[in-house]
Amino acid sequence: MTAVFDAAAYLKALDYDGPLTPTLDTLRELHKRHLMTVPYDSSLNSGRRTSLWAGVRIDEDAAFDAIVTGGRGGVCYELNGLFSALLRELGYSTGVFAGGIRQADGTFGPDLEHVFGFARVDGDVWLTDVGFVGPSYLEPLRLAVDEVTTRYGTDFRIVRDDGYHVVQRRGRVGDWLAVYRFYPRAREYAEWQAPSPELERFAAQLAGAGIVVRGRAFDCGQRILIGKRLVTVDDGHESMRGVVDPQEHARLLADILGRHPEAS
Repeated sequence: MTAVFDAAAYLKALDYDGPLTPTLDTLRELHKRHLMTVPYDSSLNSGRRTSLWAGVRIDEDAAFDAIVTGGRGGVCYELNGLFSALLRELGYSTGVFAGGIRQADGTFGPDLEHVFGFARVDGDVWLTDVGFVGPSYLEPLRLAVDEVTTRYGTDFRIVRDDGYHVVQRRGRVGDWLAVYRFYPRAREYAEWQAPSPELERFAAQLAGAGIVVRGRAFDCGQRILIGKRLVTVDDGHESMRGVVDPQEHARLLADILGRHPEAS
C-alpha cells in the first residue's frame, strides 16, 4: 500500500522538531536539512531517456512513499515537488521556476531543463532548491539582483544577463561561476508537457553520455559523485579527484545515498 503524503512523517524523516511557523528561519533550517538527508540520484533517469521531464507534475503520495518512506533519492522535480508540498502544508506561498544549468563548456542547458522552487516570506521571494546536485546553495537564496550572500565559505549572487537572472557562486579561491540561469516568473507544469524538440535533443545527449550523478550535502558543504569523479565542497574549499578503487567508490556511493546526515 502506498503511503499517503504526511507532513509530520516528512519532518520526522528530516529529524526536524523545531517551530512550524512559516518564517525565514524555519525555511532555512528545513532546506538545509533536506539537502543533508535526501540525496540526489540521477540513476533514476536511466530508463526515461528522452522523457526525462514527463513526470514533472509528480504524484505526491507516490513520491513521498518512494523517497521519504522508502528512503531512495530523487531528481529535481521529485525532490523540489515534495519540498514545495511540505512548505505549503506549513503555510508558505510557493511556486515553480525553470532554469538552464551551466554545462562543462560554459554554455547553458535548455530553459526548462531544471525544475526548482521559490517561497514568499515577508514580501521577499526566496529561491528554494533541494533537487540540484550542486555545488549550490545550502540555504534559500533571496531573489535580489547583485546582492552577495555568504554561506559556509561560499559567496552567492544573482546577476542579470541577456534577459536572464543568473545564480552565481564563488568559493574562497577563484572567480564567480554560473550555477544556472532562469527567468524570474512562475512556471506552469503544463509547459513541460508541450512537445519540445530542444528538451528531447538535450535528453538524448545526457542519455548518450551515460554518466550517473549522485550527491548529498553535509554541515558545511557538499559531496558529489559524477561517475568516477568526486567533487567535494567544504567551507568554501572545492576539490575534485578521480576514484579508481572500486571499494572506495562503493563506500562513497553508500555514504552519499545513505539517509543519515551524521554518516557524511
